[in-house]
Amino acid sequence: MSYNSSNAASGSRTGSRAFEFGRTHVVRPKGRHQATIVWLHGLGDKGSSWSQLLESLPLPNIKWICPTAPSRPVALFGGFPCTAWFDMGEISEDAPDDMEGLDASAAHVANLLSTEPADIKLGVGGFSMGAATALYSATCRVLGQYGNGNPYPVNLSAIVGLSGWLPCSRTLTNRWKGHTRLQGMQHSCPFCYVMA
Repeated sequence: MSYNSSNAASGSRTGSRAFEFGRTHVVRPKGRHQATIVWLHGLGDKGSSWSQLLESLPLPNIKWICPTAPSRPVALFGGFPCTAWFDMGEISEDAPDDMEGLDASAAHVANLLSTEPADIKLGVGGFSMGAATALYSATCRVLGQYGNGNPYPVNLSAIVGLSGWLPCSRTLTNRWKGHTRLQGMQHSCPFCYVMA
């Protein structure tokens, strides 16, 4: 396993808050490099936990990038700080969404993928809160922009979510209805648009 600390403590800036991301761990492909996937850990975890597991998978042509989320106060834990891709107060459709945190994390993922060779397939995946962030990144790719309106710069080919959810689903449903790129499609499920 190789580690790349060049992204350690790199800040992503969206809006008024700066987010300091932790150490990024990289698992280099053992075979011919054909794809790169950014893998996002769950709430309170770190990238090193997943890099050890991903290195053992029999997928020799994939490069895995495992960043660590910023440490921040999380409302769900009464403001106790832990690593989190965004803040959350409760797991509910009606809970307010931390769009600034989601955009910062999606931008961090795009930044990590932006230096990959042009002939490599790009993807993002994650577990729990990491899966939620991966799905949010996929919606940014489909819509061509982050929630704050800035353009989304990366062409994602694969999205993987384990035990996750789509954050800000109400907001995204409204954005989908008005998005010209998606108008005329017969199906109304946002997940199908993301995965298409």
